[in-house]
Amino acid sequence: MTEKVRFRSTVGPELAGVIDLPEGEIRGWGLFVHGFTLGKDSPAASRVSKQLAREGIGMLRYDNLGIGGSDGDWGDGSFTVKVQDTVRAANLMAERGTPVDLLVGHSWGGAAALAAAAEITGVRALATIGAPVDPSHVERQYDAVMDRVLSAGAHEWFVGGRTLVLKRAFVEDVHHAHLRDRIRKVNQPLLVLHSPTDSTVDIANAGEIFREARHPRSFVSLEGADHLLTARGQAQRAAHIISAWADQYIDGSGSGGKASQG
Repeated sequence: MTEKVRFRSTVGPELAGVIDLPEGEIRGWGLFVHGFTLGKDSPAASRVSKQLAREGIGMLRYDNLGIGGSDGDWGDGSFTVKVQDTVRAANLMAERGTPVDLLVGHSWGGAAALAAAAEITGVRALATIGAPVDPSHVERQYDAVMDRVLSAGAHEWFVGGRTLVLKRAFVEDVHHAHLRDRIRKVNQPLLVLHSPTDSTVDIANAGEIFREARHPRSFVSLEGADHLLTARGQAQRAAHIISAWADQYIDGSGSGGKASQG
């Protein structure tokens, strides 16, 4: 079962989200942060969240600005906005009486989750999947148009079968985003998952995140997985691992939460 929700971005437009409601005993509640130009219905976001819900952890996943069912212009976002909207999504969960125990981020969303963790009250555990240690890692995706964006202020960028408008403020924000200091300040137990054959974000990023983080910290190699977790069973496998690892930190924390909504 799912519950549709909407909440406002820090820059104004409404964002669309879905809560995958937990099955059976409620173990806790979580928030999934999707990758760069992906969305709440991408394989990693939807499959990981649904599997965690099957295992008793209800998960909110939502579309960032201008993606999927969310309003606004993607180009008006940035890494800073993504982090702030992650905090807003967590606030929504707290307001409905199901505060976030588990924060999960995939790819660029993993970087955002690391940056947002300290600003979300009550988070007990944090997991990243295929995350870069530096948010500017995404610059290689739009390197061909970056000069035109910086000179003209904006430029159309074709990615993932659609055209997005990349804006100077977005590029500059990403370029100046610093994550390492925030990783060192993460107080929650951290699980770093990464595939050794990830051709989008090299596994060396996982090693650097792990080295920067405090204990308790754990690393799991997702052998055979691609970056987007599209291979059969890989997203569910990642969810199983996260669920088992998080159990010692969130067990029983969600027992008083809502089992279902209309």
